[in-house]
Amino acid sequence: MNKLLIVGTVAFDAIETPFGKTDKILGGAGTYIGLSASHFNLQSAIVSVVGDDFPQEYLDLLTARNIDISGLEVVKGGKTFFWSGRYHNDLNSRDTLDTQLNVLADFQPKVPQNFKNAEVVMLGNLHPLVQSSVLDQMEAKPKLVVLDTMNFWMDCALADLLNVIKRVDVITINDEEARQLSGEYSLVKAAAKIRTMGPKYVVIKKGEHGALLFHDKDIFFAPALPLEEVFDPTGAGDTFAGGFAGFITQTGNISFENMKNAIIYGSNLASFCVEQFGTERMIGLEHSDVVNRLAQFKSLTQFDITL
Repeated sequence: MNKLLIVGTVAFDAIETPFGKTDKILGGAGTYIGLSASHFNLQSAIVSVVGDDFPQEYLDLLTARNIDISGLEVVKGGKTFFWSGRYHNDLNSRDTLDTQLNVLADFQPKVPQNFKNAEVVMLGNLHPLVQSSVLDQMEAKPKLVVLDTMNFWMDCALADLLNVIKRVDVITINDEEARQLSGEYSLVKAAAKIRTMGPKYVVIKKGEHGALLFHDKDIFFAPALPLEEVFDPTGAGDTFAGGFAGFITQTGNISFENMKNAIIYGSNLASFCVEQFGTERMIGLEHSDVVNRLAQFKSLTQFDITL
């Protein structure tokens, strides 16, 4: 069974959308990635940090999904990373109300010994120096390293970000971030420019408008499933990344053709994430739900045409 090493925040979120608001609930990039990847036949581990205010029930929830948490440090007397945000009516934009780094401020990642040979590494959104530190600890070169990042790191840690980008095979970012990183408005030109920075593959997420995969001259587009209601988009990108990395890990196939399928699997899982607040939908997601919706994706994207 192949191994997936996940690096990312395990956190508390407080979310407000036009449909309601929450108090502190389970969140964090590493959490979303792990829950999404747990739908595949693989071994996974999360490298992250929390305070001793992090409930045991959340730790149990992760282990119940066969996620190794030996790399999840619990800091005695520390407080868990906290983010609070409010979404606008269109749900495509949001305001950050509060960010408390807490134990994340001094986080030094420690990769579990039995995952230092993981075939796939998913570097979730964190400081680029933390992401680089994880790669430094790997004893064997992974078959695939996937990096997720955001405009915040482009603004305040660009040099460190460019250094880690050189070391990865796939980068996943949204369209706004792709334009900022590349300085190009056209996403085709943006992807080409980003590939000169190191990654062989560029995945550009476009939210409700799907995702694009670029490799050399090849381009693949996967739509997002049209949903009647989008309740909360928090974590959808991380859930997408978890599905993408999880499928690649399970299959062990890093070809462009297989990545097309990985994009669909990631989009499929992300479509569930937005249906409830935070991680609530992913926690209760059944395998049968995933399979049934995958059939919807197939019918949405297949057609016969005479050329």
